[in-house]
Amino acid sequence: MKVILQRVLSSSVEVNHKIVGKIDQGLTLLIGFHKNDDTTKLDKMIQKIIHLRIFDDSNHVMNQSVLDISGQVLSVSQFTLYADTKRGNRPSYSNAMEKDKAIQLYNEFNRKLGEYLEVQTGIFGSNMKLKIENDGPVTIVLEE
Repeated sequence: MKVILQRVLSSSVEVNHKIVGKIDQGLTLLIGFHKNDDTTKLDKMIQKIIHLRIFDDSNHVMNQSVLDISGQVLSVSQFTLYADTKRGNRPSYSNAMEKDKAIQLYNEFNRKLGEYLEVQTGIFGSNMKLKIENDGPVTIVLEE
């Protein structure tokens, strides 16, 4: 499982010219699943995400979590995180989880994350347009 986490001031995802998910201050997560992933990785990743201290405290030190600031999450599936570009110019996605399994893990991830924070999502498998106002910028790659 791989997550690109961005600290944001705001973020939204659009499908077919309609906004389907939108947040204010919080995290935008781009989430990809490896073909060998299973549910055992979800809880550890969620705990890392919600407790990661990357928001400024009153002294402008990154010392607060998304929980501490009562932030929101925009979660977007992105199988291209497992692109293999070692050979040639056309990426291979053979390491990405197949769609039917990935959607189950993605939905379970969002359900569990939603026990802690407000979670907005894109639409799995759709062509999505993201607007991200990255704060910092702060972008972190998490891999489980």
